Amino acid sequence: MNIALKQLRVFVTVAQERTITAAAEKLFLSKPAVSMALSELEKHLGHKLFDRNNNRLIINEQGKRLLPLADELLARSNDIEQMFNYAGPISGKLKIGSSDTVGNQVTPFLLRDFRRDSKHDDQSLFISNTAQICHMLSEFELDVGLVEGKVQQSDLVVQPWLDDEMVVACHPDHPLTKIDNLSLSDLEHSQWILREPGSGTREFFLNRIAPRLEEWQQAFELNTTEAIINCATAGLGITCLSRLAVEHAVKDNRLVTLSLPLDTHRQYWLLYHKEKYQSPLLKLFLDFCQHWTPRNDYHLG
Repeated sequence: MNIALKQLRVFVTVAQERTITAAAEKLFLSKPAVSMALSELEKHLGHKLFDRNNNRLIINEQGKRLLPLADELLARSNDIEQMFNYAGPISGKLKIGSSDTVGNQVTPFLLRDFRRDSKHDDQSLFISNTAQICHMLSEFELDVGLVEGKVQQSDLVVQPWLDDEMVVACHPDHPLTKIDNLSLSDLEHSQWILREPGSGTREFFLNRIAPRLEEWQQAFELNTTEAIINCATAGLGITCLSRLAVEHAVKDNRLVTLSLPLDTHRQYWLLYHKEKYQSPLLKLFLDFCQHWTPRNDYHLG
């Protein structure tokens, strides 16, 4: 059996992109070249790796068995290629995914400190909601995830990371700001501005606040934190966000946070695939994350 790295690269890309056309564009190959490489790999293995559904290719159980091994071989091949081209002690590219709050408020500082300490500066950062980051980790499109949403996914290692604090915030002139000794019952019938499904921030609201309210309404559902802040600033409702995320709006007197008798602390999580090949670079980054202490140029918890 003579399996080529090109065939494995085509296989992994098709698994991630799900169509021959998209894989060909990503690999800068023709569609016939991609189809041929995939066909040759399946012929070598004696198994189909995808189920065909119209024009889409859905990875099957045989393909899922191969995916982590193919990812490891490609990563090791990249390590060899980079071994003599990188001046620092480690080489390779690190693909990091962060959910919205972590990605905008925390990960940039983490990467700054990691680059300073490791002398490695080849990282990419993809920011989306927790569900999308988990999906990309499962597809081996990312090496590591840093998220605020609780994850229960059997193919991922989920480790506690940093602590965060959530707040309920509104416009300074909102009627709730006039109430002394605010209680959760005062939030009844409020109009809420929330993140989209799949967001860890939305999950916190639905799990910790919504069950304590008999009636609440969703005024807006938005997929960026800054859009939510601006809507709340415009007086369109109240919201539940990380204290880190609203800090600048509170300092500018565009929002105020409400004091409530509620435990608003939550956990940030570090994720990676159970079968992901841990290169020296990935091992170094995971260890750095677990021992990293945020500095005082921003605030956590």
